[in-house]
Amino acid sequence: MRIGEVARRTETTPRLLRYYEAQGLIAPGRAENGYREYDEDTVGRVRQVRELLRAGLPTRLIVRILPCLSTPRENVRFSGVTPETVALLEEEHARLSARIECLTRNREAIGAYLTALREAGPAPAERAPDREPDGRGTLTPGTHSCAQPCRVRRG
Repeated sequence: MRIGEVARRTETTPRLLRYYEAQGLIAPGRAENGYREYDEDTVGRVRQVRELLRAGLPTRLIVRILPCLSTPRENVRFSGVTPETVALLEEEHARLSARIECLTRNREAIGAYLTALREAGPAPAERAPDREPDGRGTLTPGTHSCAQPCRVRRG
């Protein structure tokens, strides 16, 4: 399939797919006319890369671990793994664990807030809906009593 089709199916852009190629995250084939050609596996790989990026992993680490993620565990070969790669993976694992803990705390706080709102019943008609200082009615970290901001040190 062509780059536009992959972009549409993965909700990305052709430019982003070319960037992924330059970073070594995907490797399309080439047609006789020089156009990139992608197979069905590329769609899954792009989605996996996007999820890893959303989780906060840098592309330099993703390119190192992708072969392990797409190979059955019993077939993974660990030759050439450097101590730096192991250290990077350990840092990312710790960072992701901290982020998950923070997200869990925030989810629980929002759940408790929703429970309290439901138990309180509907607000009187003359009372305006709760608004945060940003004016949008959203929970802004640091501005609402139950919104505890995540402070995760990077890098």
